[in-house]
Amino acid sequence: QVQLVESGGGLVQAGGSLRLSCAASGSIFSINAMGWYRQAPGKQRELVAVIIRGASTTYADSVKGRFTISGDNAKNTVYLQMNSLKPEDTAVYYCNLNQFHRVDWGQGTQVTVSS
Repeated sequence: QVQLVESGGGLVQAGGSLRLSCAASGSIFSINAMGWYRQAPGKQRELVAVIIRGASTTYADSVKGRFTISGDNAKNTVYLQMNSLKPEDTAVYYCNLNQFHRVDWGQGTQVTVSS
């Protein structure tokens, strides 16, 4: 079993900041990638940012320069610092843990950006 515990979502005004955290525990053997996806109402889930093998990072074009993903390998934790938030960033944000033999999702945390 794998548990992903997310925190840090909430309501913020446009231009504000939030920091999301996701801590993984349980049957963690070898992490291929860990990161964040989001899903807005009526839209498909999309990649926001991911750390691959604890080293390289990938960002969606829409968040480049505003969001920063970081990780603590010792704690199996990943963070997403979100700055200059826009109303279009409003979505449920899901933590994703990709091990080579399985993929797990967190329960999601709501981020709402008011204009």
